[in-house]
Amino acid sequence: MPILYSEAVTKEINARRLFVLIISRIVIVTLLLSITIFIDIKKQIFTISQITLNFIYLISAAIYFFSIIYILLFKFVKNLKHNINLQMTIDVILITFLIGLTGNTQIDYSLFYTLVIIYSVIFLGRRGGLIVASASSIFYGLLLDLEFYKLMPFVSFVQHDYDFNSTDLLTNILVHIVSFYVLAFLASFVVEQEKKTRLLLEKKESEFNQLDLLFRSIVESVDTGVMTIDLLNTIKTFNHAAEEITGFPRAKVQDCKIEDVFPDFVPFLTLETINEQTQKRLEVIITGKTGNKINLGLSVSPLIGKHDNQIGNILIFQDLTKIKEMENKIEKNKNMALIGEMAAGWAHEVRNPLAAITGSIELLKQGLKLDGTDERLMQIILRGKDQLDSFARDFLSMARPVPVSRELVDLNEVVEEVLEYIKLNKDWTSTIKIVKVFSSNAHAFANKEQVRQIINNLVLNAVQSMEEDGVLSIETRRIKLEDKKEYAEIKVSDTGCGIKENDLKNIFEPFFTKKEKGTGLGLTIVSHLVDGYNGKIKIESTINQGTICAVWLPGKKEEHM
Repeated sequence: MPILYSEAVTKEINARRLFVLIISRIVIVTLLLSITIFIDIKKQIFTISQITLNFIYLISAAIYFFSIIYILLFKFVKNLKHNINLQMTIDVILITFLIGLTGNTQIDYSLFYTLVIIYSVIFLGRRGGLIVASASSIFYGLLLDLEFYKLMPFVSFVQHDYDFNSTDLLTNILVHIVSFYVLAFLASFVVEQEKKTRLLLEKKESEFNQLDLLFRSIVESVDTGVMTIDLLNTIKTFNHAAEEITGFPRAKVQDCKIEDVFPDFVPFLTLETINEQTQKRLEVIITGKTGNKINLGLSVSPLIGKHDNQIGNILIFQDLTKIKEMENKIEKNKNMALIGEMAAGWAHEVRNPLAAITGSIELLKQGLKLDGTDERLMQIILRGKDQLDSFARDFLSMARPVPVSRELVDLNEVVEEVLEYIKLNKDWTSTIKIVKVFSSNAHAFANKEQVRQIINNLVLNAVQSMEEDGVLSIETRRIKLEDKKEYAEIKVSDTGCGIKENDLKNIFEPFFTKKEKGTGLGLTIVSHLVDGYNGKIKIESTINQGTICAVWLPGKKEEHM
């Protein structure tokens, strides 16, 4: 692969050089032509014949003509070698023709051979340079021999007379031949060194690109957010995990100020904070793109440049939201375990005496005829007994595990049963309007009795939040959540008093209630049962507008068994 890469680069470089050669030749000829025209206009000042000027015009026209051919070949013929060989051949012939017509008395035009030798080495290497040096030597030596022995097939425009003997002629030819070959060797050495340097540079560039690709692959593959900022707090890099965690796309974040996108990070960019973080992990809560709160574990380190100077900071962060949820769930389970132990002891110590008291009261009531104050007192005792019994049942429900035996439960059927039962509750008023939106495939894979308990507690809370009238809405349906799993959804809405925002985070805590007669165990039991099924629960509320409770229970057996 590196060889192919080098060949491609070499071809591209040669193409550029060839084009520059063609243009340079045109520029030089244009400059020569301009000087010739100036001399032609001012020829009374310069001692040069019109024949020589006409000859320069002829050579210039020939070079322009061949340059057009070179450009056409460069554009339509992909093989650069043919174009290069053609240019070298024509240049050697033109130079020889130039020397033969003008002679060597005033200007040594043989120097133009050296230019051809140099660019032939550049394009074709040492072998090409030696070939052109040999051709130049042959053409030049043959030309001088023909002139010396007066065997030229044409007459030069410039009259000259050789006043040196055959030894001088031979010396002249040998000097030029040696100079041509020496130049070819020297030029080839320089060109080969340039090629070696270029190949080494390509190799280093390739290694750097591979290293850069490896670095980018590592940064993009880790599930940890990585963000770098410069000293002006401008975001420069933002990896894929950072996009997933924050919800912000890279294109919207890069080159933005960090305080404009993530202002919660700014307090942690001070030198004091960066030095202290080695002793403890930083935790920060940021606002995601959708406005959601995200718990992050954060590490900030200085970004050091190649001269060991700080060029910015690098922020590495992980999403702790699920970990925090797990910690809260573990804490809740600890509380539930403690309550379970208390419930077991409490049930043993209280329920048996309570059953005895209940039985005794029932027997006394059957044998007594009470009226007035005695009847009211008896009713108070019975209501207290019912409340105490209900509290005991709720208390035990929190400690009782979710049963293993489960079945597909028709939520619509359970809702209808709960609504019939709730109408017998003392908190129910006939002015409450019920709105039902049922789906035909709303089935949950759970225990029917516990599903009934969940719906009953949610409906009872909704009814108790509406004083006299209001709208109770119950919706069931099948839905897929973000985890791509199917759930059966139960949504209970009311138009009651609502829940304060500060109280929403505590509503699932045991014994937390704002009701005068409530025990604070209803939603705790619901949360306990839903968690036992690996389901989800969400409550949204607005003061004086109402509350929406949504519960999602597993819809398939294979997902939760």
